[in-house]
Amino acid sequence: MEKRITIKDWSAEERPREKFIAKGAQSMSNAELLAILIGSGNRKYNAVELARSLLQEAGGRLGGLGKFEFEELLSFSGIGRSKALIIMALFELARRYQAEIAPTLAAIYSSENAAKAISPFVKDLAHEECWVMYLNRANRLINKEKVSSGGVHSTVFDVKIILKRAMANLASSIIVVHNHPSGTLRPGAQDIAQTKRLKEAAKMCDISLLDHIIIAGESYYSFADSGTF
Repeated sequence: MEKRITIKDWSAEERPREKFIAKGAQSMSNAELLAILIGSGNRKYNAVELARSLLQEAGGRLGGLGKFEFEELLSFSGIGRSKALIIMALFELARRYQAEIAPTLAAIYSSENAAKAISPFVKDLAHEECWVMYLNRANRLINKEKVSSGGVHSTVFDVKIILKRAMANLASSIIVVHNHPSGTLRPGAQDIAQTKRLKEAAKMCDISLLDHIIIAGESYYSFADSGTF
């Protein structure tokens, strides 16, 4: 029976951990970095081969890997609960880091600025989420939070909950942001109908709906900029 070659059989300078220490992170491929995180392979693949297989299923992109849900990761041979949790924790930390280093501005003054504030949290998700940004009269950001999470194709936001939270934050205006995992930028009929209901209800509470932004990967669609209101 032919002996399976493991990472331990590789020369020291080619093993991911030793290579990282000796040559630095910039010398590493995505698969090698991922292999360090998942630690070990299975009976068929070593850790690097397993990482390459995962990336291939993700379309060769880290963003694609970040879209996998927990159960999807578990479906891969060699990925158990611990490895799946490590991968999901990695991408959640990456999203939080992106949000943390995003430029902090005194006020939300454009759709681009608003999209950048929420994009790190939703752009790589495989399901839709709706977030709301609460602003004061000077358009300064008071708070931002997720208000609903849905399926692959839609999410429904509750108008009453959004307005209740807006009043609790003493917001003068709000911006709604949600993602389209499909990559489609244009709003659907449900998106338009929900936005109109929210805008009318907010007006009755003396709260302005400034915009509804759809995030699709690295791009976004603004209801305000496009005159969809």
